[in-house]
Amino acid sequence: MSNLEPFNPRGMLHDGWTSQVDDFAIACGWAKKGNIFLVGGSAGGLYAFNGSNGKSLWNKESSHQEGLLALDINPEGDNFATSGQDGAVRFWNSENGNELNFIDLGKGWVEHLCWSPDGKYLAIAFSRIVYVYSSTGKEIWKSEQHPSTVSALAWAKENELATACYGQVCFYDITKNKVNQKLEWRGSLVSMVISSNGDIVACGSQDNSVHFWRRSTGHDAEMTGYPGKPSNIAFDHTGKLLATGGSERVTVWSFEGNGPEGTIPGELGHHTEAVSSLSFANKSKLIASGSRDGSVVVSFLQNNGDGNPVGAAFSGNSISALAWKPDDCAIAAVNSKGGVNIWNFKVRTES
Repeated sequence: MSNLEPFNPRGMLHDGWTSQVDDFAIACGWAKKGNIFLVGGSAGGLYAFNGSNGKSLWNKESSHQEGLLALDINPEGDNFATSGQDGAVRFWNSENGNELNFIDLGKGWVEHLCWSPDGKYLAIAFSRIVYVYSSTGKEIWKSEQHPSTVSALAWAKENELATACYGQVCFYDITKNKVNQKLEWRGSLVSMVISSNGDIVACGSQDNSVHFWRRSTGHDAEMTGYPGKPSNIAFDHTGKLLATGGSERVTVWSFEGNGPEGTIPGELGHHTEAVSSLSFANKSKLIASGSRDGSVVVSFLQNNGDGNPVGAAFSGNSISALAWKPDDCAIAAVNSKGGVNIWNFKVRTES
């Protein structure tokens, strides 16, 4: 339980709607241009709500019999994919919850899913192998065996997929079936994000550090001193601000000019317990951070990474996922007790 006293939405966050799912909510997101809000639970439950008023649209009690591990919504929003401990990937219709396709990869966990920016391809991490399927469930590409279990996936562009595992980040051209680039570093990588221009790749590491590379030059650097693993990391839409967790503070590194080397990062100290989720707004330097203390804070960042809070709310339990509505007029949070909170947001025009 959080030791933070409950409080009503403050600042630019305003009451929207709330609901409850009968599961540990681990994933969420907006479909159909924000008209549908989807929630996935660890036991395999799937839930769909009207994005405006929270009315229940449909639910599935068990999408994956042994538990859900990942959920990702196609950028077009008409369908989404889930994976679980049963070695399966399923494609679903967002509007009615009908199952569209089923992929059985065998015995094992399917921990990571990632749609390409154009929604044509779904990347799937299954132990040491990565698959790419079409939106209709046809296999398009398969990687070789990685040196260890694949820990993260990210698309650099429509046809270029990045994978992270122990000791390396590898970039594949899935249409030409070739390796475009391999970036090596001796360490266990637990998370990965890529800047909007595809040049900077940043990874959280098991040794409580953040490692990044500039692909254009091959230069790499490391940011250390985190009390915990920075498994929550996020780039803003410009690719110049990198927000990282790893403690109760959000540390923000600026890639303006020659940064972040030789610069002091910005810090947002608004939570009493460790940051558990980070999400940048789609079109501005607004960042939402969620914590194990149940709080959600929205901050407006400056170009150097410093920032000020502009809104806050309390969910009641540890935040497991955050998601901005496509028009940035609302922020959603789901928590460890199945709580679903949507707060309306007054849009700022700064960029």
